[in-house]
Amino acid sequence: MKRFFLVSLVLLTAFGFQGCFGPGSGSGYGNGELVGVKRQGKWKEPSPYGMVFVRRGTLNIGPSDQDPAAATLPSRTVSVDAFWMDDTEITNNEYRQFVHWVRDSIARQLLGQQYPEFLIMEDRDGNPIDPPRVSWRERIRWTDPDYLQALEEMYIPENERFLGRREIDPRKLFYEYWWIDYQQAARRANSYNFETQRYEGSVFDPAGNQIPIENRSAFIFRDRVNVYPDTLTWIRDFTYSYNEPWATRYFWHPGFDEYPVVGVTWKQARAFCNWRTKIQDDYLNSRGQPGLMEYRLPTETEWEYAARGGKKFSMYPWGGYYTRDKQGVFLANFKPLRGNYVEDGGIGTMRVASYHPNDFGLYDMSGNVAEWTITAYDESGYMLINDLNPNYEYNALPEDPPVMKRKVVRGGSYKDVAYFTQVSTRSYEYQDTTKSFIGFRCVRSTFGNEF
Repeated sequence: MKRFFLVSLVLLTAFGFQGCFGPGSGSGYGNGELVGVKRQGKWKEPSPYGMVFVRRGTLNIGPSDQDPAAATLPSRTVSVDAFWMDDTEITNNEYRQFVHWVRDSIARQLLGQQYPEFLIMEDRDGNPIDPPRVSWRERIRWTDPDYLQALEEMYIPENERFLGRREIDPRKLFYEYWWIDYQQAARRANSYNFETQRYEGSVFDPAGNQIPIENRSAFIFRDRVNVYPDTLTWIRDFTYSYNEPWATRYFWHPGFDEYPVVGVTWKQARAFCNWRTKIQDDYLNSRGQPGLMEYRLPTETEWEYAARGGKKFSMYPWGGYYTRDKQGVFLANFKPLRGNYVEDGGIGTMRVASYHPNDFGLYDMSGNVAEWTITAYDESGYMLINDLNPNYEYNALPEDPPVMKRKVVRGGSYKDVAYFTQVSTRSYEYQDTTKSFIGFRCVRSTFGNEF
């Protein structure tokens, strides 16, 4: 599989060195006065498209009064920093942009073997780039016979085609990226020893191998993820049912463009966040602007804080104790009555933002689809976490037992009863599984701004 040349600039600046030693930082010392380093001009954080600002604040985490665990699990008061959050769940149309980008990246790599215009061989100064980067300037002519021959390996083999249809093979669509394990880098045992001028600790790579730290690249890991959603989950999740229309149409048909994407694993959701950061940074860097904070999945506490919408003691995002309004209309898409999915207006997923937002401007924080968080699930997690930006993460190794691969899922879905749509209800799913009722939304940390 050809490499995708991703996040190289992010890796160069990941430990924050550019901000300390950027251009002009050593020029001028204020006539002996403490004036700080030279600033690069006034800067204001732009508002990310499709996101709303969630101001910093506090909340009480723990089971609600109606939770059977309320008698045994204590609640805690914690504080959460400000962040940006998608106002809706990621939609099919938005996720397809990711899939198409991966598809086109692979195609350009293959075409570049015969057509050099699809690759960038030199930088602006004429120095060779090794390995070459993908060029996005040239248009791919998908019906050109010569192009089709060069791209043959991207398509489903002839012996597997249905009715002879020539289609892109989703099994070939992999996204490769690199990330930094700050948790391992922050351990005192793994710190750089300035006396011996070396690292003395060791790290575990994603395969579970313990390797000595020779330099800081030991904290940089590679991941390779197939990006196409599992569309068959619509059939797998409902035994003895007829959901083939959802399985064959839901992800790609324009009629479902504004529906939440489902059938994605926790790892696929993380890969999407990394890609979203990359395309933003690539655009800003091309204009000579600095990159912004990375997109990521929310922590469990961030998700609950955002879902409450500033109402610390409410049971649901809309602030009340009931799932209906005064007219008896349901306020979210869930399973309101036994076997009766349609009473709330939908039978499965619905278009995002079909119901009113909470006071932060966030839609569907209860119901429609449940949502992945970055947090690892542990029954005693509330007893482990800090009270400042609390979170518990664990990067499960391949040989770890399934219990170590659980990730917190929040919000409930069209398939769940009302209990799971409460803002304090915790649930989990395994990071390598796909469900027709789990999606996700992204968050992005802010630069300390208060809007």
